[in-house]
Amino acid sequence: MLKLKLCEILGIKFPIIQGGMAWIADSSLASAVSNAGGLGLIAGANADAEWVRQEIRKAKEMTDKPFGVNIMLLSSNAEEIARIVCEEGVKVVTTGAGNPGKYMDMWKKHGIKVIPVVASVALAIRMERAGADAVVVEGCEAGGHIGELTTMTLVPQVVDAVNIPVIAAGGIGDGRGIAAAVMLGAEGVQVGTRFLVAKECNIHQNYKDRVIKAKDIDTVVTGRVTGHPVRVIKNKLSRQFQLLEKEGASLESYNELGRGALPKAVKDGDIEFGSVMAGQIAGLIKKEQSCFEIISEMFDEADTVIKTLIPRIE
Repeated sequence: MLKLKLCEILGIKFPIIQGGMAWIADSSLASAVSNAGGLGLIAGANADAEWVRQEIRKAKEMTDKPFGVNIMLLSSNAEEIARIVCEEGVKVVTTGAGNPGKYMDMWKKHGIKVIPVVASVALAIRMERAGADAVVVEGCEAGGHIGELTTMTLVPQVVDAVNIPVIAAGGIGDGRGIAAAVMLGAEGVQVGTRFLVAKECNIHQNYKDRVIKAKDIDTVVTGRVTGHPVRVIKNKLSRQFQLLEKEGASLESYNELGRGALPKAVKDGDIEFGSVMAGQIAGLIKKEQSCFEIISEMFDEADTVIKTLIPRIE
């Protein structure tokens, strides 16, 4: 079984973090991932701060293992959630969309491990200087908000640039992806899309079915002209976004079209006019499983792949 530095840092069995997916990652999913040996996350995003507090408390009732909270630092609730994780004794915080520097001292005083999500070498270096314990390096294969570089090219460059552990994300959905990440120098992986179809994931069944039915070419990136590109599964909404791009529409037009689109898919099951965020690896996912089955299967396969490679190298 893979024993990487991330396991020691976070006190987990398997070096895997569940993505902090907005409107999706709740106490049910987070606790199930943690109970299965990984690190589950509750998504702060734009959720009501007291909802986050209650989800943290629910997760504590469902697991005695470490779990964390993902905080989008540009969200209006970021400062309040930054305090809540301290008050509630959360062990790990992952961050996105901003610099966590202003909260670092407070989090460190409360013994919280801080792991920013980055999409460039420069940002990874900046996060290390700010005191991050590790970084999640996310390639553009991932679902949701993305950068420009691929996981294959970005991870080794960040590994060479920083001294803290690097966690690979984007396009990882099975044991082969984990093995590849390790070969690139990663000390763990973050996985989002595969957990969309976990039995403990409380998204609408329509959303899960769409991920399972996805083919390799079924995702598209919208919103590049806004500076905030998002990868989703193609549908009528994504085609409307592409039309806006061709027309050179205003930022207000993009915001209006996208308002409420993610919960429309997650909660209402509208897979045509909702934002069905998923990574390119969706084409590899063919079944709904429990978090325990997903993690066990992925790491059994990773061990097999790595053990198979060793005799070839010798």
